[in-house]
Amino acid sequence: MRKPLLAVLLALLAAGAQALPRHAPVPGGVAVVALDEGGETPPAVRFDDATPVAVARQQGRWFALVGIPLDTQPGRLHLTVGSGPAARSLEVAVQPKDYPTQRLTIRDQRKVTPSAEDLARIAREKEATDAIKRHFADRDPETDFLLPAKGRLSSRFGLRRIFNGEPRNPHAGLDVAVGAGAPVRAPAAGIIANTGGYFFNGNTVFIDHGRGLVTAYMHLSRVDVREGQAVKPGDILGAAGATGRATGPHLHWAVFLNGTAVDPELFLRPQ
Repeated sequence: MRKPLLAVLLALLAAGAQALPRHAPVPGGVAVVALDEGGETPPAVRFDDATPVAVARQQGRWFALVGIPLDTQPGRLHLTVGSGPAARSLEVAVQPKDYPTQRLTIRDQRKVTPSAEDLARIAREKEATDAIKRHFADRDPETDFLLPAKGRLSSRFGLRRIFNGEPRNPHAGLDVAVGAGAPVRAPAAGIIANTGGYFFNGNTVFIDHGRGLVTAYMHLSRVDVREGQAVKPGDILGAAGATGRATGPHLHWAVFLNGTAVDPELFLRPQ
């Protein structure tokens, strides 16, 4: 009887604990850094002395969740914990990681080489979406995610992309191969921060999960939520599609931490 009872207790403990993303201190990854601070009040942590960093609590201990930009070189990143005379510094060792190259053909050449008018629109949209990605809400985030669509994981995060023979930005998200109209669901609780139609991203939904953790769902054929709406895990956000720059129907799912894109697979619950 002891073994079944122990298994039940362990399951209950696991269910009650806040699952953290997997520690991956590489470009495009997440560094999960244990902090000495205790208590109920979340400690203030900053990256490069300016950017606020998400923190999460697990079994009474605080952890900093540091999103590492894709263009970061191997070496050491500096964190500041606290403020004023009591502030202290921490270092994160960033390990190298090489990402494969992916070559794609886009039928609409305008999506590869935009016009001057398109470039002006792209710049406006980037300014608006960068502000969404950098938003830091004073809310504890859920950091273990459901996969937002049922399908094969096709294009992985970080791929160096070449469109119609021309190098472009790396793939800053995870693609899920699904048919047009397939439901797209919230992976965790949050607030809808924005919905809109964008030049590259197409119809897009942004969710603010709290403390600088933001997710985005792109190329949708339909949007079923509105800005300011609260969502919980499994709520339908819209339907997959091929709007924006896309080779066909799929979901592009992006995760942002302290304003930078990181690998969504690090947040997925074990299947």
